[in-house]
Amino acid sequence: MNVSYRWLSDYIDLSGITAQELAEMMTRGGIEIDSVPSRNAGVSGVVVGYVKTREKHPDADKLSVCTLDVGTGEDLQIVCGAANIGADMKVPVAMVGAKLPGGLDIKRAKLRGVESQGMICSAKELGINDKLLPKEQQEGILILPTDTEVGRDILDVLALNDSIMELDLTPNRSDCLSMLGVAYEVAALTGRPLELPEPSKDLYLSSDKTSDFVRVSIKATEQCSLYTARYIKGVKIAPAPQWIQNRLIAAGVRPINNIVDITNYVMLEYGQPLHAFDAAKVAGGRIDVRLAQPGEVLVTLDDQERKLEPQMLVIADAEKAIALAGVMGGANSEVTLETTDIILESAKFDGGTVRRTSRQLGLRSEASARFEKEVDPARVRDALDRAASLIARYAEGLVTEGIAEAEVSTKEPVKVELSLSRINGMLGTELSSLEIKTILSRLHFVAEVSGDGVWNVSIPSRRGDITHDVDLVEEVARLHGYDEIPTTLIDGQTTAGALTKPQAIRRELRSIMTGAGLHEAICYSVTSLQRTTLFKELSGETKPIPLAMPMSEERSVLRTTLIPSLLEAASYNITRKNNDLALFEIGNVYHSDEDVLTRLPQEKPRAALLLSGNRRSAGWNRSAEAVDFYDAKGILEKVLERLGLGKKIAYVAAQPEGFHPGRTAAITIRTDRGIETIGYVGQLHPELQREFDLSDTYVAELELAPIYEYANRHIEYRVLPRYPAMERDIAVVVDRNVFGGALTEAIIASAGELLESVKVFDVYTGDRVSSDKKSVALALVYRHGERTLTDEEVTETHALVLAQLEQSFGAELRK
Repeated sequence: MNVSYRWLSDYIDLSGITAQELAEMMTRGGIEIDSVPSRNAGVSGVVVGYVKTREKHPDADKLSVCTLDVGTGEDLQIVCGAANIGADMKVPVAMVGAKLPGGLDIKRAKLRGVESQGMICSAKELGINDKLLPKEQQEGILILPTDTEVGRDILDVLALNDSIMELDLTPNRSDCLSMLGVAYEVAALTGRPLELPEPSKDLYLSSDKTSDFVRVSIKATEQCSLYTARYIKGVKIAPAPQWIQNRLIAAGVRPINNIVDITNYVMLEYGQPLHAFDAAKVAGGRIDVRLAQPGEVLVTLDDQERKLEPQMLVIADAEKAIALAGVMGGANSEVTLETTDIILESAKFDGGTVRRTSRQLGLRSEASARFEKEVDPARVRDALDRAASLIARYAEGLVTEGIAEAEVSTKEPVKVELSLSRINGMLGTELSSLEIKTILSRLHFVAEVSGDGVWNVSIPSRRGDITHDVDLVEEVARLHGYDEIPTTLIDGQTTAGALTKPQAIRRELRSIMTGAGLHEAICYSVTSLQRTTLFKELSGETKPIPLAMPMSEERSVLRTTLIPSLLEAASYNITRKNNDLALFEIGNVYHSDEDVLTRLPQEKPRAALLLSGNRRSAGWNRSAEAVDFYDAKGILEKVLERLGLGKKIAYVAAQPEGFHPGRTAAITIRTDRGIETIGYVGQLHPELQREFDLSDTYVAELELAPIYEYANRHIEYRVLPRYPAMERDIAVVVDRNVFGGALTEAIIASAGELLESVKVFDVYTGDRVSSDKKSVALALVYRHGERTLTDEEVTETHALVLAQLEQSFGAELRK
């Protein structure tokens, strides 16, 4: 919203307050002012001149020699190159010594041998945006109205000695989308009286009745609560007065003609959009506010054909739609130079309806910007009368008696109870009742005392943002002055902030995985229906959860597992020659057992990783090394060990869908409830690798809920060993289907507290063992924390280990 400082002065005395000071005051009061540019771009010494004669230049076809009266008593001779210059015109004249924007100084000059004593100016040369001028004024010199006083400073004529405050309004302060709204705000901030225009002043009434010419009905009662219209006869279409044009241009609105300009002027003044119809084009003199009919089409004032939908609100006559309600008028009822009678509209349309129509059609206007934020219903009739009176004065129209209107509902005034204790308690102030009543009166709010320090405050309809007492407390705070509110320490019990256990674990996961060289990916939470059918063991029995309004088929349902998102990210990188990938993601998946949702789906937190390409690239002294299963498993082991779960986790061979059948393990956790599978790690199935155009790729996905429950993030410190260890290596022959993990678990269970560690260091399947057997070599380390072990103790424990292996797996010591 651009607010003219001079225009604002019509409603409130701003003497002693500059535009910059007022902008600072408003910004401190909660209405941010982005900038306060001056309309004068550097013009001085330019006055109104009257062209007495125009003659062709003797030596130049495109130049004219003009004689001008500039009010000094002495005519000036000026050479002009504009094609639209002519005798009997009034134009801006920059006399010798004048200054123009861009540092241009006007001096005496000779053009093709003819002396020129100044310069006749165009709008652009005066620093005015000529795109905001009427079309006929956009080329050549600026032609002024014939009644403009000769010799008058052009700064006064065009209101260039003005400043424009550019308001950056938040959506809740739509009341300041009008000059009167800003005037109320300034009056409240300054405490100065407000002078409002009289809407019906100079309203020249005809003896005819409005009801004889126009009838109004509202059929879409939910989309329009009030519609009013006046009928004005005998208007003469012409340019609007210069002062109205000046104010429109200052606000960034292009003047068109007196009727349209007056409706725009009143819209800016009252915040109430209006529209004028050519009465001769309104069939049957009938106005119906209704929803659009299926297949209905309307050509709007911008000459664009709009295909309407049934939820769009239109203004219609007895035969056709003539306007998009609250957005733009129709070309079939446009006011033209031939118009003599008009129907003037002012209404209260539903903001949501106007916003949806504007968005669907890609058609945003000054009117829609106001309607969609809800206009003040109390100003609908006042704005109508104000515009009618201006049209009567400046378009010589006669306004018929009465208003044609339809009203289906009225909004009850908002009343809010406010207490002094509530204000001081929230602001930490010690304001008195008198100070509060003074602030409320400056806001033009009516406050009735309902108790000691308690008021019932009636909120004007123009302030639709105030509905609760906290809103009034905010008004008190900003008018009292935010700088005046004392700084106080927080009183009461405080609690030190901390991360929850899941938050801390997720942070730890990110730290470990990034430390291991992985990059975090943040993928879409929506995917295609086809992707949800992959990795069924990870998805479970969930049903697809579709979006109500998907962006595309590829983003139409909520994801049920993280791995497909990482595969898409990997494929995207591979096609861009980024072949060595190490990615992870921590996020939610969404599961539901309902075909049609009646309750919210389950959000399950998970972590996933993906490795592809080489763990180490080739160099002059080494060959490249491709990632394998043990890289993925090693990262998981590091993560789970750091979270204190190393002894609870086991890896069991598995063949889940989507994974390589021989290179995949289920990740299990030992809990109070038994052994639970919390995820899988392994190579991607070759068919999926081909589908995503990937080389050998390894993935893993973990449920985080059990990890949140059982993780122990506290680091357990142990003293350095003071006593020596005893190492025993064994090689046992077992069936080929026995896993090394099963052997180490059996050893840990049977060796007891003397065993410090056990690991597999070799597996042999050569000629020296049977084809259905394999030799597994294990290194065992025994140590006691408080004394030196004896050979007898270690031998006895080692014998128990061998016996357990023989009993459980039929293991034989390899000779």
